[in-house]
Amino acid sequence: MRIDAAKVRLLLAALLADANQVVTVDTLVHRLWGESPPGRARNTLQNYVLRLRRALGCGAGGAPVLTRPHGYLLEAAPGALDLHRFTGLVRQGRTALEEGAAVRAAPLLREALGLWRGEPLSDLPGHLLQGVVATLNEQRLDALELRIDADLALGRAADVLPELRGLIGAHPLREHFWAQRMLALFDCGRQGEALESYREVTALLAEELGVAPGSELRQVHQRLLAAAPNLDEVRGVRTAPPARDGELPLEMTTFVGREAQVAEVRRLLGAARLVTLTGVGGVGKTRLALRVAADVAPSFADGVRLADLAPLSDPDLLDRAVSEALGLRDQSARPAAEAIAGHLRDRRLLLVLDNCEHLVERVAALVLRLARAAPGLRVLATSRQRLGAPGEHVLTVPSLTLPDADDPVGGGSELGAAGRGIGAGPGDARTAAPGARATGRGIGVGPGDAHPAPPGDPAAAEADDPLLRSEAVRLLMDRAAGSAPAFRLTARNRRAVAQLCLRLDGIPLAIELAAVRLSAMTAEEILERLDDRFRLLSLPQSPMSARYRHTLRGVVDWSYDLCTEGERLLWDRLSVFSGGFDLEAAEAVCAGEGVAREDVLDLLAGLVDKSIVAVSHGADRARYSLLETIRQYGGQRLREAGATSRLRVRHCEFYRRTAVRAGHEWCGPREVDWLLRLRTELPNLRTALDQCASRPDLRAAGVEIAVSLARTRCWFFSSTLGEGRHWLERLLATGPDGGRPAQEGAGPPHGVESVPVVGALAMKAWIALCQGDNPASERFLAECRAAARESADGPAAAPVTYIEGAYAMLVRGDPASVALLAVARDRFRALGQAGDAHMATMLWAMAEAFFGTRASASAARDVYVAEAEASGAEWARTWAQWCTGLVELRHGAAEQALPSLRSALVRQRAIGDSWGPVWGLETLAWAVAATGDGTRAAWLLGAAHRMRQDTGVALIGLRPFHEAHVAAEARVRALLGPGAYTAAWSQGATAEDAFRPVRDGAAFQG
Repeated sequence: MRIDAAKVRLLLAALLADANQVVTVDTLVHRLWGESPPGRARNTLQNYVLRLRRALGCGAGGAPVLTRPHGYLLEAAPGALDLHRFTGLVRQGRTALEEGAAVRAAPLLREALGLWRGEPLSDLPGHLLQGVVATLNEQRLDALELRIDADLALGRAADVLPELRGLIGAHPLREHFWAQRMLALFDCGRQGEALESYREVTALLAEELGVAPGSELRQVHQRLLAAAPNLDEVRGVRTAPPARDGELPLEMTTFVGREAQVAEVRRLLGAARLVTLTGVGGVGKTRLALRVAADVAPSFADGVRLADLAPLSDPDLLDRAVSEALGLRDQSARPAAEAIAGHLRDRRLLLVLDNCEHLVERVAALVLRLARAAPGLRVLATSRQRLGAPGEHVLTVPSLTLPDADDPVGGGSELGAAGRGIGAGPGDARTAAPGARATGRGIGVGPGDAHPAPPGDPAAAEADDPLLRSEAVRLLMDRAAGSAPAFRLTARNRRAVAQLCLRLDGIPLAIELAAVRLSAMTAEEILERLDDRFRLLSLPQSPMSARYRHTLRGVVDWSYDLCTEGERLLWDRLSVFSGGFDLEAAEAVCAGEGVAREDVLDLLAGLVDKSIVAVSHGADRARYSLLETIRQYGGQRLREAGATSRLRVRHCEFYRRTAVRAGHEWCGPREVDWLLRLRTELPNLRTALDQCASRPDLRAAGVEIAVSLARTRCWFFSSTLGEGRHWLERLLATGPDGGRPAQEGAGPPHGVESVPVVGALAMKAWIALCQGDNPASERFLAECRAAARESADGPAAAPVTYIEGAYAMLVRGDPASVALLAVARDRFRALGQAGDAHMATMLWAMAEAFFGTRASASAARDVYVAEAEASGAEWARTWAQWCTGLVELRHGAAEQALPSLRSALVRQRAIGDSWGPVWGLETLAWAVAATGDGTRAAWLLGAAHRMRQDTGVALIGLRPFHEAHVAAEARVRALLGPGAYTAAWSQGATAEDAFRPVRDGAAFQG
């Protein structure tokens, strides 16, 4: 059979890439035409499907090319496609390798690789199927790594060295090839060259990416330095894969056991679209999910993303939380789920949704929607309750393996907590290969422990110790090595240690809390306390006893009782925070009624020492957090004491004051500091807003928080513009009874004064304007006018005039906006609202640039620049630079506009601004177009288009910007012609780093 038409062959490839799965029409259109589909793409696609069926000789029903409600499906019999055979063989080889059967794995992987006959889809337009090709090539490289792992395990180091040299030359940044080369050189007796390879890859990574080697390379290097005689634990199965995705947190402690669960979850992810890990709180669902995600990351061409849903209190914000985790900056009025589905449509990605139990129905609905839209998406969820979504595969995470209660545990040698058969890397707890003799090498937590144990050394017998075959015991000893380094496992306490792990049911959180107490108590004393105080933790006759259902509660109760009275009060009160807190917040919210403000620091330090509270020193102020299980426990205690409402009010009041203070200090020297702080505090601000929206007596505080965040431009800076609108709409739409929407003309919500409501309505209209949502902005503007008329207060006129001017400029493109914005500026200044006056000044100067003369635009620019410089506000200064470039572009020489526009962009990126660069890149494209540099201008227009797609900005709704864009595009098309323009535009739209040429600056100096 021969298919000559290129598009029909392309369609066949697009269907075969996902054979036996429905490929949506949108996906096929994108694969056939990329970003430039024809006007009637769906009809054209139907025509190509008919031609493909004729070429394949399909019968009356269309088989094997079948029509489905949302797309098409190409049926393929099992084993009919090389791709499916390849995937199956690789899966078998990987499993064999993980089981230690390298002899069985090697031929399977060689057979799989033998199915490759060259570059995939090389006879088709590569740019249209680049995602598919990239995924296939990634799978091939992954299989190559596995096959070389198997060869190294079989002692074929000399055979793979030449191959590794070529692979490193072709893929110099792929760290696992370097690790394999180091191991192969070491096995060949070339230790010096192995260490030199590490120095070489370290320098290469630093020069090319600015990063240090990943955990796998570091582990191999440490073992080589220690001259370990056997390196099975760092070859074969990759026990510590390099961190290829920055979204996954690094493992801070060793990962003990769970080999069977890791393998099972990996198997399920290979067969299912949605895998949910369920189990009791503290059993290790999150840790297992993160370990599996790190292991399988190389199999996903578009990486792994983690969304922690624990801090989320408002189900309506679920979609936006997932959007943030994916790195989307969608500022549009469209539903966030729609933006996520569009983003994932052609990606092969693993999404980890952690702590879903309080949002089960909403998560299930979102996962189902995304799974239908994105065939390459896999979801790994953790939840105490199954999601109930179609196609869900559930794995209940068990406790860690326990010592056998019937086996004698007496005797044995004295072993230190620092060396318990738990290696220095997360994977060292893996079981030995079948038939392999266990040894004591590599079992310490320091490099020196990797040396062979001398005769008579007690460590030599560790791996054969039946007690240490228990994952629970190994975890207890590993964590005790950090909290109680003097603790030893002796013949005297062995039975107590075994009983302790049994009574704690092998739940990791319970065991880790117990390990902390080993610094002050013996294992026997802990057992005595369990017998006397916590009957739920006594050893039952049957592990299925109902007395075991609340083991974790019992352990946390026990830890709670060991705290002082002040520490308990503080623990309870800290549960009102979401996503962490700092010392100032803890003092303001938690002090009083038994906790003196000056004692909060010492009590907090005590909770940190007891591992109740975690502390991070990554920023200019320490930040604290509670494990979710610990936080929920404190919340229950707080409810039992009847203090929840009081603490919630305090929490709301603190974050109201924080937001208001940020609003007052905005457009000042601490502007960026406040923006960064507010971004960090968004989980707490969301909790406060949710509480305010649900209580009529707190509604005024909620409006004040939302308006202050909008005033500081927090929603803009943090790429959460749609969320800002969500809160304003929710707070302003709730009537006096707290449940029904306020009717038109009914006045402000209960407890909210009319003047603040006018400001809030103005902010809501402003956000809709910036989103390009003109119908909504017009509706909100009408509400704002009506509220101002009802208030009859002078201060209400300023925000109304401001929005009138902004609407006139951005929607109507009306020169009258200049006068309106000038009036608004004066009114804000008269009220002492410096930040609002600055925004009016910025829009006034912008309007002059678009509609004024050279003299009036230059004068307005000078006023704006002077105010920005005098304020000391970095964010304001960047926009003043941008406005300087805009005025020069509109009324002067385009070449002179380039330095200011480029500098504004660089400075905005440096402070983490997510909003400014969207406009800076677009304006820079206009300026470059005006200089006559068509190629670079087209490239920039493509890059700007991609940024607008990411942020969801509707440029057509912002008239002066849209008209300038159309003029620039027409100029560039005339300079280049259609073909060259499309090529340059596409390069910009697909560039991995749109800001690299801007940072380099060579092309934009004028």
